[in-house]
Amino acid sequence: MVIVGAGECGARAAFALREQGYAGPVTLIGAERHLPYERPPLSKDGMAAGTDSIRTIADAARFEAAGIALRLATEVVSIDRATRKVGLGDGTEVPYEKLLLATGARPRILPLAEGSRNCLYLRTHDDAGAIAQRLRPGARIVIVGGGFIGLELAAAARGRDCTVSVHEALPRLLARAVPQDIAVVIANAHRANGVDIHCGVSIAAITDTDHGVLVGMADGAAIAADLCIIGIGAVPNAELADQVGLAVENGIRVDEQLRASDPAIFAAGDCCSFPLPLYDGRRVRLEAWRNAQEQGALAARNMLGADALHDTVPWFWSDQYQLTLQIAGLPDEGARTVRRDLDDGAFLLFHLAADGRLVAASGIGPGNSVARDIRLAEMLIARRASPQAEKLALAEIKLKSLLAA
Repeated sequence: MVIVGAGECGARAAFALREQGYAGPVTLIGAERHLPYERPPLSKDGMAAGTDSIRTIADAARFEAAGIALRLATEVVSIDRATRKVGLGDGTEVPYEKLLLATGARPRILPLAEGSRNCLYLRTHDDAGAIAQRLRPGARIVIVGGGFIGLELAAAARGRDCTVSVHEALPRLLARAVPQDIAVVIANAHRANGVDIHCGVSIAAITDTDHGVLVGMADGAAIAADLCIIGIGAVPNAELADQVGLAVENGIRVDEQLRASDPAIFAAGDCCSFPLPLYDGRRVRLEAWRNAQEQGALAARNMLGADALHDTVPWFWSDQYQLTLQIAGLPDEGARTVRRDLDDGAFLLFHLAADGRLVAASGIGPGNSVARDIRLAEMLIARRASPQAEKLALAEIKLKSLLAA
């Protein structure tokens, strides 16, 4: 078994093969020089603390004990589907019986910033280290993109006493990711913590200067900064699959069992698009920590012939300042939204389909104030439940009782 991509998904898949009893060779190939590590802390805890430590998924000894051949700092440059071999950058080949592509995604590039030494992106641990070095007290930081990565980095930069402005081309923050009610709370939290937010603005030019970078806006304004961080989305790493004729559709196209268009090849995590049975087979691509874990484990089982379906509820979270946001399901599937207010300003939004079925739940509040209810809502979504909207709105009616019903 060969796994290309030594991130969360690939590493979990390698260990899952052993947990499922597979005793044959397992090779895990990663382009980065570091042991497989957790990515969420890069924009959250680690960036806020300014630490360069890595939260590894497992140490080298554990990979060795599991009999997993770990090849780091290694590029896979080709796949020969006929002979079932992957070609490496050093000219060697590795044979496979089954192949898992867990190649992840990379930051979407802003053409205006190409060649700038003062514009950075965040994806890898090395990226995080380069950014963290420049988040000094008093540093002027411009962030292009009001999505999760940009906002989490804005919070981290403010925590390190930087001056921060966020510039989003769409009319509001997180326009593609969360309902407006939640986006308003997040925007207000950033403003309360001193972040200057501009929505509905476009970048016209980016120019390096002797002291940093000058960001020119479409309206003629210009902002001088020490560093510009760009977070305008991610692109799936599907080129290798495309080169060998595998189906590609917003990432490597896989079926409900994570099998690519070649029955000997699977794909999982950020690099693939897949159908969701809960949403009538709607094809999605998810860039989420838990999805990478779940799909890594499922791919391992199916590489061994389990033929199990991917039928879990999408889930995502973000920490910014003292707030935690959690989302279960796909909010844009909802035709109606019901709000439930909780203590300390926390609230939940339940997203109902036209037929009354609960298809998603979003929540935000301090600490873990919404975690339990989001978990219960996730269970209701998985059961295709249609709870009464009136009961969803009342905090005194526990979701656990609706689940039991």
